[in-house]
Amino acid sequence: MSDAPIVAQKAPFPVEVEAGKTYFWCSCGRSARQPFCDGSHKGTGLAPLRYEAAEDGRLFFCGCKATAGQPLCDGSHNRL
Repeated sequence: MSDAPIVAQKAPFPVEVEAGKTYFWCSCGRSARQPFCDGSHKGTGLAPLRYEAAEDGRLFFCGCKATAGQPLCDGSHNRL
């Protein structure tokens, strides 16, 4: 397997997060549980990114895996 991430979707994933809860964002693009990790990265050289929500609310997790602000969307999908 390649260690390059694949595009899961060319749009962010809106997610309601809870303060203090930990989330593991899929950085490889292979997870069936997007935008979160399901272990599909094994053998790719990539690993999920741990994210702890500071407050309750809606966040937009990157779906294209090209964001500079991992794990949150920075609009990079608009340049793909």
